Amino acid sequence: MKIMFMGTPEIAAHVLDYLIENGRNICSVVTREDKPKGRGNVMTPTPVRVLAEKNGIRVYTPKTLRDEEFAKILNDEAPDIIVVVAYGKILPKSVLEFSKFGCVNLHVSLLPKYRGSAPMQRAIMNGETETGVTVMHMDEGLDTGDIIAVEKFPIKDDDNLETIHDRSAAVGAVLLNSTLDEIFAGRATRVKQNESEATYAPKIEKSDMKIDFSLDARTVSCKIRGVTPPGAFAFHNGKMLKIISVEAVSGSGKPGEVIFAEPKGEGYIDIACRSGAIRAYVLVPEGKGRMSAGDYLRGRKIQKGDILS
Repeated sequence: MKIMFMGTPEIAAHVLDYLIENGRNICSVVTREDKPKGRGNVMTPTPVRVLAEKNGIRVYTPKTLRDEEFAKILNDEAPDIIVVVAYGKILPKSVLEFSKFGCVNLHVSLLPKYRGSAPMQRAIMNGETETGVTVMHMDEGLDTGDIIAVEKFPIKDDDNLETIHDRSAAVGAVLLNSTLDEIFAGRATRVKQNESEATYAPKIEKSDMKIDFSLDARTVSCKIRGVTPPGAFAFHNGKMLKIISVEAVSGSGKPGEVIFAEPKGEGYIDIACRSGAIRAYVLVPEGKGRMSAGDYLRGRKIQKGDILS
């Protein structure tokens, strides 16, 4: 079966790599256009494009999926199925209905919960103890199509966006690959989503990354872990300070108050929340690189009683 693969970021590249390794016939890849990156604004291809070209797969970067140019691409490629992983664009009806088996999407949440662009982040930030991946048959809505397969896994207290991303990629690749077998054999079942259980996961804004110490410690910890990397931030003496490794602990003080600072070894800093405290282990000071809390304490004037805002 000929597969057209649509995707953009690292998670999509991981899934594509797994499909290639398992002998899937990827006839072509559709990804986003190259974008300027870094201080030099160097035009940089997407991870999916890099992987596809490495494997000699044709790559298309259309500005739109709604014109005659892309219709010609579909006709020329004639895929039996279109697989979508984090492509980032809504597919029009003409694309959804083109191939024999339609379009299937790997979504990194337990649909119908966390539809939208930031499902992994929002699940962690909201304190969920479980997440997973869903393979769905796509329709014209936003992550509203019929569910074909689901795989669940726990969110642990020390998980962050990076670990959940990697686990979602690994679990999702295996689930998608096995689901393709079921689809091609005509054994795949489709279950409509329960709209009454649907929730939305909007993209992460800068305001989501600002630490609010007026919340309880577990909530603060979840919100920090949900955006790490790159990490959430607060301000100390007017300078931005990112916190990228944290856990909720006991303790009390004014919200944002440093209630304990351990400079020995790797060190840690306890910062009071509305109830409880967070213990910060790894930080990124403004204009500096990643460092342990101990290194930060030994090199800068932060001490018990200081307030982070």
